[in-house]
Amino acid sequence: MATSGHIVVDVGTDEDASAGQPPVAPVPYRLSFTDLSYTVRTRGGRLASLLSRARASTDSPSPSTTRALLNGISGEAREGELFAVMGASGSGKSTLVDSLAGRIERESLRGTVTLNDEALHGRRLRAISAYVMQDDLLYPMLTVRETLMYAAEFRLSRALSPARKRERVDALIDQLGLASAADTVIGDEGHRGVSGGERRRVSIGTDIIHDPILLFLDEPTSGLDSASAFMVVQVLLDIARSGSVVVMTIHQPSARILGILGRLLLLSRGRTVYAGTPAGLIPFFHEFGKPIPENENPAEFALDTIRELERQPDGAALLADFNARWQADHRIIETVNTMPLGVAISESVCRGKLVAGTVTGTASSVPTYANPLTVEVWVLIKRSFINTRRMPELFGMRLGTIMLTGLILATIFLRLDDTPKGVQERLGFFAMGMSTMFYVCADALPVFVQERHIYLRETAHNSYRRLSYVLANSVVSFPPLVILSLAFAVTTFFAVGLAGGGASFAFFALIILASLWAGSGFVTFLSAVVPHVMVGYTVVVAILAYFLLFSGFFINRDRIPNYWIWFHYISLVKYPYQAVLQNEFGDASRCFARGVQMFEGTPIAGMTEAVKLKVLGAISATLGTNMTAATCVVTGADVLRQQAVTDLGKWMCLLVTAAFGFFFRALFYVVLLVGSKNKRK
Repeated sequence: MATSGHIVVDVGTDEDASAGQPPVAPVPYRLSFTDLSYTVRTRGGRLASLLSRARASTDSPSPSTTRALLNGISGEAREGELFAVMGASGSGKSTLVDSLAGRIERESLRGTVTLNDEALHGRRLRAISAYVMQDDLLYPMLTVRETLMYAAEFRLSRALSPARKRERVDALIDQLGLASAADTVIGDEGHRGVSGGERRRVSIGTDIIHDPILLFLDEPTSGLDSASAFMVVQVLLDIARSGSVVVMTIHQPSARILGILGRLLLLSRGRTVYAGTPAGLIPFFHEFGKPIPENENPAEFALDTIRELERQPDGAALLADFNARWQADHRIIETVNTMPLGVAISESVCRGKLVAGTVTGTASSVPTYANPLTVEVWVLIKRSFINTRRMPELFGMRLGTIMLTGLILATIFLRLDDTPKGVQERLGFFAMGMSTMFYVCADALPVFVQERHIYLRETAHNSYRRLSYVLANSVVSFPPLVILSLAFAVTTFFAVGLAGGGASFAFFALIILASLWAGSGFVTFLSAVVPHVMVGYTVVVAILAYFLLFSGFFINRDRIPNYWIWFHYISLVKYPYQAVLQNEFGDASRCFARGVQMFEGTPIAGMTEAVKLKVLGAISATLGTNMTAATCVVTGADVLRQQAVTDLGKWMCLLVTAAFGFFFRALFYVVLLVGSKNKRK
């Protein structure tokens, strides 16, 4: 039996929370939810499947059941007080908050959610609300002030001056009690930073920078000590009293925290087992027959009792039914005067609430994004650049790896000569060099995997466009690639003895840069598709091995079977490999085999020089030409034909390689667009 959103159980008073508070005007905001139900389909376990099939015919369908995560939940939360949802693990706490925050698709959720009696969803909900996840998702090398300042850049309208945004950040730092840590980096496992409680308050601050009307939090005290948890809840109470509706889940609050909560909603297996004030817990469980002992935390007792009942058949259902009867007997019907939502939002803006730059309350006036695309891209670039600049060891490792690889290749293929063996050695150098450029790009894989949850949190409320993230990611990743390509080219080009002078060197550096660009784009795309780092590395290594296999080095293009030729043309290694071959062997006047050198690699190569000259003379007589030991028999053009790399010119190969980089970043954008959803189905 669902309880009405207008019924309030209020037995006793909470003097600690209300003492000294002056009378306030009628609450301008009331978040009401009525008969919320959410059911998911689950598959039966293996044992259940076997038992079911043993009882049924062999052609019966596989068993499937449904589970109600929410079952007729009703209630209301108001501005100026903390609304806390409690319950054991699996009770439906997070599901309820997700449903209120619009993180469950409307087609899957039954019931209504209203703010001031108006349906709440879509663009307006995202603009006036914030959702704080349980995990602290922050960039480790930004300071507290920088983290909040970048949040302000994203969420606050560009109509606000930089000075006004700084004022908002400074005010929020004071409100969160972070003044002493404002210039301290967030930190991570490898860098010392702020404490756990300060980190949690920063995480809350990034989501309330626009001073939202609705604030939803998933266990904001999880993982904190008692003092830090109490400080976080005090901050949330201040936020609520500033004119926000605060709804949060909390697992097991201390007595001090319980004393400042406004309303409680206890859940068990998706049903309401208590709804009212914290003070009402004592008479509620007394009438249920489970009196709370003196000097015991009522919240802990309530949760322990619920867990005990859940172990019994229909135990939780008995408590839920008792709650429905008890509320009917003790209900106090209050008349709450509210104003139309549009008027209330406009009044909140006039009182100083920013609401992401909204100046009126109509749905059409709420902007989808606070800033244009160019501003979003610039802010993202600045933030990413500062975060990476403060971790120079990461780029240092990349640079060291590619220079060490270049040094090894340069010393192995040192000063190659213009002989048939030199040709084969050049082919090996080019194949290894170009494939290495793609393998070293695998270090880009963890970047988005680690940033994924930050990205999801920030885009959930339209902090910036997905396209802005992709563009900024591309811009930030490009300058390091330039340095890496020049480092490899300088290390290897002259040491190996590649020909062509300055123009050839410039093209060599360009094709390396294009290879790194394509490789990083490919890995970035895979990082969005494969969310796990180790699985991603396995996939990257395997696919790059296939690309090398079909590049044309191990088997020429004209020897690849027709049913595999398509893989040759999608191989990322093919085009840079073909480009460097044409760059090296493109001079038709350059000779790579003269006279008897043509016999290298044949049985004649082991014979004496005199025998070789006689065989050469015989060949010359047969062909009717004058072939001597100095006659050129293999030119660069011959090498290109032998390797079957004449289908595309080197500049076209360069363009195709660079185009792959843009193509994979476009796919990255598509994956973000269709795959990074923040709603349950």
